[in-house]
Amino acid sequence: MNVPTITFIGGGNMASAIVGGLLRQGHPAAALQIVEPFDEQRARLAPQFPGVAVLAHSSGLPKTSDLAVWAVKPQTFKDAALASQPFLVGALHLSVAAGITSDSIAAWLNTQRIVRAMPNTPALVGLGMTGLFARKGASEADRTLVETVVKTTGELVWVDAEAQLDAVTAISGSGPAYVFYFLEAMRDAGARMGLPPEVAYQLAVGTFVGAATLAQRSEDPPQTLRERVTSKGGTTYAALTSMETAGVKAKFEEALFAAQKRAAELGREFGD
Repeated sequence: MNVPTITFIGGGNMASAIVGGLLRQGHPAAALQIVEPFDEQRARLAPQFPGVAVLAHSSGLPKTSDLAVWAVKPQTFKDAALASQPFLVGALHLSVAAGITSDSIAAWLNTQRIVRAMPNTPALVGLGMTGLFARKGASEADRTLVETVVKTTGELVWVDAEAQLDAVTAISGSGPAYVFYFLEAMRDAGARMGLPPEVAYQLAVGTFVGAATLAQRSEDPPQTLRERVTSKGGTTYAALTSMETAGVKAKFEEALFAAQKRAAELGREFGD
């Protein structure tokens, strides 16, 4: 079986997560290439991934690419695409850049074989959640290749409309930050209650992991799971009543819509 040659444009955290996942799954290091313009980052990547070619520019790519993974910031995508396109002719393109539409990518790279992905940072520990959208020019074989790559970092879902990726960005792409935000609050509240901060943090993290695992394994909706923990007049009831009175749920939903709006704005700002 032919092993696809995969080129990463950008060598940051998300690229590192995918490269690491591929290597753990047995993908040969010699079939992976990373283009990273920053000297300091290249110096970190080389010893982290022995045998993987780490280059400063696409013009130095030693092999043709079956798949190009675009792990660049939205504001630098266009320049990187225009500079790299001549060296990636014939490749399938997978973008993990927030907001940048497939129309823009197609125009810059002169291809219709494009899949957009919205991953999140738990991919770094193999527990990521990625939303995917395939342009019509991407074949079933292309989608299968993308799934093989993305599954090395966790779970995935396909969406039917590209605009839905902005919602994916709001919910799961930015989602880990919301969890960390609540972890901070639980740690700080626990410390104010008299617990050592590290103990409060351990309790908070363990609770999030346990609750998320329970939700994942249960067939019941979250409302039912919540109600089972909530006895009227009890401690959980007091906490939830306080949050409802303060409008926490409504404000949180507003925050998600703000993230969705910003994802769409990124595409307009940097996708001309």
